[in-house]
Amino acid sequence: MNAPIVRLYGLMLLLFAALVGFTSYWAVFDSTNLKDNIQNRRPLIAEQTVKRGTIKTADGVTVAESHPVGGGKHPVYVRHYPQGSLFGNPVGYSFIELGQTGIERSENAVLAGERNEFTSIIDQIRGVPQEGDNVTLTIDSQAQQIATQALQSAISSTAGASGSGGAVVALDPSTGAVKAMVSVPGYDPNSVTDARVFKQLNRPGSGAPIVNRATQSVYPPGSTMKVVTATAALDSGKFTPSSVLSGHSPQTIGGVPLSNAGGEQFGDIDMTTALTHSVNTYFAQVGEQIGTSTLVSYMKRFGFYSDPQLDYPGLQMAPSGPYNSSGHLVSSGFDVGRVAIGQGGAEGQDLTTPLQMAEVAATVANGGKLMRPTFVQEVTDPDGRVTRKLAPKVQSTVMSPQTATQLTDMMTHVTQEGTAAGLTVNGVTFAGKTGTAEIGDPAQGVNQPWFIAFAPAVNPQVAVAATIERCQGCFGAEVAGPVATQVMESLLNR
Repeated sequence: MNAPIVRLYGLMLLLFAALVGFTSYWAVFDSTNLKDNIQNRRPLIAEQTVKRGTIKTADGVTVAESHPVGGGKHPVYVRHYPQGSLFGNPVGYSFIELGQTGIERSENAVLAGERNEFTSIIDQIRGVPQEGDNVTLTIDSQAQQIATQALQSAISSTAGASGSGGAVVALDPSTGAVKAMVSVPGYDPNSVTDARVFKQLNRPGSGAPIVNRATQSVYPPGSTMKVVTATAALDSGKFTPSSVLSGHSPQTIGGVPLSNAGGEQFGDIDMTTALTHSVNTYFAQVGEQIGTSTLVSYMKRFGFYSDPQLDYPGLQMAPSGPYNSSGHLVSSGFDVGRVAIGQGGAEGQDLTTPLQMAEVAATVANGGKLMRPTFVQEVTDPDGRVTRKLAPKVQSTVMSPQTATQLTDMMTHVTQEGTAAGLTVNGVTFAGKTGTAEIGDPAQGVNQPWFIAFAPAVNPQVAVAATIERCQGCFGAEVAGPVATQVMESLLNR
């Protein structure tokens, strides 16, 4: 045989083997990464022939379903969202033109029926139509509705506010189940396939409705951070609820004068009194005395410095903690006294997500154990068989039960005789903490109002965090407080 032909034949065999090897690697060994690549549209095209599973709330309201388009034996399915904008941010969307976001993305494998490749191939050979599994959420539709209305009302009532957004998160402290998650402004996922609408949603000045403020946006937590600082002080054994410090205002903290809200003066006070009346100078001293390493250690126990362990796309979550001017998390070198009260300086501005602060409240409510947050109550296959059920998991033991009891007592003082004394939850005794973080120049009066709470104070069933963006002259108890209490009332009445 001609030698050049033999060499050419051998080269062709090698190239063919390489081609088989590469395609086998992608199809077998790296198929998951290939499917998960956000730029890969082939899985979305293939999934159009699958009747994607429905998504329902804990109380049975359908929030996502698939509708067939066109006739024939093998129709194409398109996603529809019956509740419009009410669940837009947590649920997200799934469209071939845009990809997937939210729960639609995090639960894509079950919704698209990807039980395993072998089963899918056999079903295709048999001509059996593929159907996805159905997802039941932990979210309560009525609580979601009330949270949305309360938050929208709070924002619209702040005339002249320089911001127009906010968020509220409600958790079951004992399981980590997300009972409500609202981000305002929101969007209707049915509308995003319109290119003009999608462009409008993403343009500067639109208010960023497509951003889930509950998990993606970070804000200075203000005095709600004092719960974290108190946890570190008490649980480390360096302080007790009766430890006395001066509440005089102003005091030099980090080399710069720090005042109490409104310049209010206090004498020598204990920690319970300081939390009840949200005394800045007391807790700034606590931060300095326990030190950066102790405060950071407890922040990490609460989940700061890392993405939330929520079953949700990582691209739509942000870690909480002190950020420097370059936008990076820092664990040292910042003004620990100011971070301890939820503020900060150029070296480290304390910033948190609403989800993180809801977890702080839930951890105290749950006796010191932080439960891993979750959206999914259960998953069922097309025949109704349960294939996955919520199994609560402890994410971190943050503090001792004794510390949690002490904090509950202190936070109950806040709602009964302190900064949140005007708030009520259907006559139920509840625990909470107000927060009003200053944004920019204090003389401008632009604040970030917060309220975190749980109810009842004994045997808690719900923990909440609510916040409103850049609110002119607003305070936590007045603006964020009523949002949180309405959500707690709705869930306690269920």
